[in-house]
Amino acid sequence: MPSDRAARLGLVEYGTRVFDGVRLTETDRRLLADGSLDGRLRVRELRGDRLEVAAGPYVGTVRLEGAEIQVLPKYLGGDLDVLRMVDHAWGGVREALPTAQDFPGGRPNLRDLVCLMVVEHGERLLRHGVRRDYLTVEDDLRVVRGRLLPDRQLLHHHGRLDRLACRFEEHDADVLDNRICAEALAVAARTARPPGIRARARRAAGLFAQHAPTPPGDVRTALAAVTYHRNNEHYRPAHRWAGLLLTGGGLDGLFASGPLASRAFLIDMNRLFEAFVTRLLEEGAAGAGLRVERQTARSEVLFDERAGRSYGTVRPDVLISGDRGGAPFRLPVDVKYKLYAEKKLSPEDLYQASLYALTLGRREDGRPPVCALVHPGAGASGGHRVAVRGLDGAVTSRVRSVPLDLGAVLAELRGPEPRSVPARLFGELVR
Repeated sequence: MPSDRAARLGLVEYGTRVFDGVRLTETDRRLLADGSLDGRLRVRELRGDRLEVAAGPYVGTVRLEGAEIQVLPKYLGGDLDVLRMVDHAWGGVREALPTAQDFPGGRPNLRDLVCLMVVEHGERLLRHGVRRDYLTVEDDLRVVRGRLLPDRQLLHHHGRLDRLACRFEEHDADVLDNRICAEALAVAARTARPPGIRARARRAAGLFAQHAPTPPGDVRTALAAVTYHRNNEHYRPAHRWAGLLLTGGGLDGLFASGPLASRAFLIDMNRLFEAFVTRLLEEGAAGAGLRVERQTARSEVLFDERAGRSYGTVRPDVLISGDRGGAPFRLPVDVKYKLYAEKKLSPEDLYQASLYALTLGRREDGRPPVCALVHPGAGASGGHRVAVRGLDGAVTSRVRSVPLDLGAVLAELRGPEPRSVPARLFGELVR
C-alpha cells in the first residue's frame, strides 16, 4: 500500500497528464508490468522523475507505493455521482446513499465510498439479525446425532463405541451469505482511508467473523454460487457492494486477478453507463405499455445462403418493442459512453446503428425505421440526426443520437419527482 508520503495524482477519464517529481519503486514497476491494468490505465515513467498517466473510460484509484492515482469522472460532479449511478443501475434504494454533507472533512474517494456502503449494509444486517441455515455436517461424536455413517465408522473407528461417525444438520450462521459480507468488511477494515469508515468496518467485521469464521474462498465462485430466495433476498444489496469491493470495481466482468488487483479499484464507465441507461428505459417502459429487452441476440438477421443457416448474430444494447396505435413498433437502442457531444459519430458506430435500424427497427406510422444512440452530453446540444439514403435519394433508415446530461439526471433522481426522469427519456426516444 502507498505510504503517507506517496504522491497523490489526479486526472480526468480520457485524459493524459505528466506529473513532475514522482518516482516509482521497484515493486511498483513489477506490479505494473504484469498487465493487470492493460486497457484501463497506462502509466509510463519519463526522465527526470516524471510520470505520464493516460486514462481511458475507467474511474477510481490505483494505489502504488510511490504514487496514488485517482481517475475522476468527466461527465459527473464527482465520485458520489458514480456511486449514485451504480446504485440506480442496480435498482437500489437511494436513501441508503451518503451525501456530501456526510463528510465535513472532505469527500472520500470512490473506493472508500464503496467501503462505506459495505459497512452500511453490513451494519443493517447485524441490526436485524444475520441469517442462519441448516448445514450438513459430518463429525465424530460420543453419542449418535442424526445419521450414523457405517462405512466411515468401520474405516476410522472399528470396534470403538466412544467415537461415532455421524452426519447431521446444524443450524448455523456460517453460511455463504454471511461469509461474503465478512470478507468484504475485513477488506474495508484494512484498506479504507477515512478513520471513521475504517473504525466502523472493524467493528462490523469483528461481529461478522464471530458468525461466519470460514473464508468464502474465491470471490468469483462465491458470488456466482449465491441463489436468492425469500430467506436471503435482503442480502442482495450487501452482496452487490461487497462484490464491487472484492473484485476491484468489477460491475459485470470481474476485474483481472493478479497482484495489482488488490491495489486497483477501477469502474468501467462503459458498462456502468449502459446499465444505467437500460435501467432508466425499463422504468420508462413500465408506464408506456412497451417492452425493453437487454442484449438479446438476434440470429435471424445475418443468414448464410450457401449453408442455409445463421451467419452470426446482432445484439443491440436495448430493443424496445410493442404496439403503438394498434401497429407493431420496434426501436433498437445503442448505448455509447463516447464524446459524441463534442464530435461526429464514428463510422463504425454509424454503420452498426444503421444495420440495427434497417433490420430491427419499425415505426408504427410506416416511416423509415430508426436506431437511437444514447451518449453522455448536455441536452442543449440536440444530438446528431443522420439519414441513410439510397442513390435515388430515398431515406431507408435514420440514426438519431440522444445526449443524456448525467449530472442533471442524477440531480433529478434525487429530487421530489424521480419517476419523471425515466418517463421523459423514454418519451424522447420513442417519439
